[in-house]
Amino acid sequence: MVKICCIGAGYVGGPTMAVIALKCPELEVVVVDICASRIDAWNRDKLPIYEPGLDDVVKACRGRNLFFSTDIEKHVADAEILFLSVNTPTKTSGLGAGKAADLTFWEKAARMIADVSNSDKIVVEKSTVPVKTAEAIEKILNHNNNGVKYQVLSNPEFLSEGTAIEDLLYPERVLIGGRETPEGQKAVQTLKDIYARWVPDDLIITTNLWSAELSKLASNAFQAQRVSSINAMSALCEATGASVSEVAYAIGMDSRIGPKFLNSSVGFGGSCFQKDILNLVYICECNGLPEVANYWKQVIKINDYQKRRFLNRVISSMFNTVSGKKIAILGFAFKKDTADTRESASIFVSQGLLREKANISIYDPKVTEDQIQYDLATNKLDWDNQVPQQPMSPTARNQVTVMWDPYEATKGAHGVCILTEWDEFKDLDYKKIYDGMQKPAFMFDGRNMVDPVKLREIGFIVYSIGRPLDPWLLDMPAVA
Repeated sequence: MVKICCIGAGYVGGPTMAVIALKCPELEVVVVDICASRIDAWNRDKLPIYEPGLDDVVKACRGRNLFFSTDIEKHVADAEILFLSVNTPTKTSGLGAGKAADLTFWEKAARMIADVSNSDKIVVEKSTVPVKTAEAIEKILNHNNNGVKYQVLSNPEFLSEGTAIEDLLYPERVLIGGRETPEGQKAVQTLKDIYARWVPDDLIITTNLWSAELSKLASNAFQAQRVSSINAMSALCEATGASVSEVAYAIGMDSRIGPKFLNSSVGFGGSCFQKDILNLVYICECNGLPEVANYWKQVIKINDYQKRRFLNRVISSMFNTVSGKKIAILGFAFKKDTADTRESASIFVSQGLLREKANISIYDPKVTEDQIQYDLATNKLDWDNQVPQQPMSPTARNQVTVMWDPYEATKGAHGVCILTEWDEFKDLDYKKIYDGMQKPAFMFDGRNMVDPVKLREIGFIVYSIGRPLDPWLLDMPAVA
């Protein structure tokens, strides 16, 4: 039985290894992590992450050929193939702070592999990393090899949270990069044979190491660029009376453009887009390409602008003050069908409202109260100015309540902000919500989830991103 070990039991490592175990029952797959509570959760009924379909896959394999353990060194030593799926956050201090990827966890993992290995191994980069990370891993392993031979491959993930299991079972492509040597190509073929158990051969792409590493960054950058492009257009739509959804539909009919990633919103979030683009910016700067760096930097700036624009619209619409007013936040995850809040627009909007002394009531069907309080109280580095942004102060905690019912969250509110596109928000009884709110009642739809015409008939003053403005808002300043 071929033994696989994945270092890192997070959003990438856990689901990826579960699907490999499901599709390759002859393989022994072990997921290891230093966090005992996370591993404990993977071994229980309530998994540490929410992902549609994940429970069924894990339960089908766990204890058979899928295992979760904190005995890292043992399983690393035993494995023939190692997947590295450790965190690569943006650096918060030192050289490249606010842009460069922090490879501390990767280096520690590589050194540990070198220390405990006594047999040849294939080491697979799974998380998103800067170009040339594989070379750094090779140097660490080969300078501490004790006679062990390593082949380092790049196999970046192309998963979307909320559809990760579907993406793994039916991928658009699997990318494997390796050294263009006989040993490197043999390692590439070994990994390709695993995916070939369920992925058609023409969807498995093989490249050199650097192309594979850069392709992941480029893919996220291009997707984020489309989101920022339509969000920039949404501001112009509001100013001219156009509808961004109609504009997006029209341009999306062009086969050269296509309809995906053209839904305007309060801004993109998640663990990948901003982090990877900032990393790309830093790589460009380090390679003497300031014009290229500035181009990609603008994608992030438009995203930040969109979040500020939404927050300013909320404040300015409500007589330019939200002090002492209750604002209901519907949705805290960065997107639907996940409990992940990393870089969520809800954090930015909520912190902005708190600074304006609003009282906020938050409802999300999957995000826990502990996670919400942590996100609002955590320092974040301003990537452009490299200074900490102001988190929620201890006194502001009294201004935050977390509810487990959308109707309770909105009761007595002056305004409602829809910030995550949970399907259930389409079907809420908005007449009931309106009747329970202070008047005038404001609806700020950051995801274009509701029909503004129907809500205006109920009595709401409605702001939907990129759509013609409510007559009430036409005389209000766009910036608070």
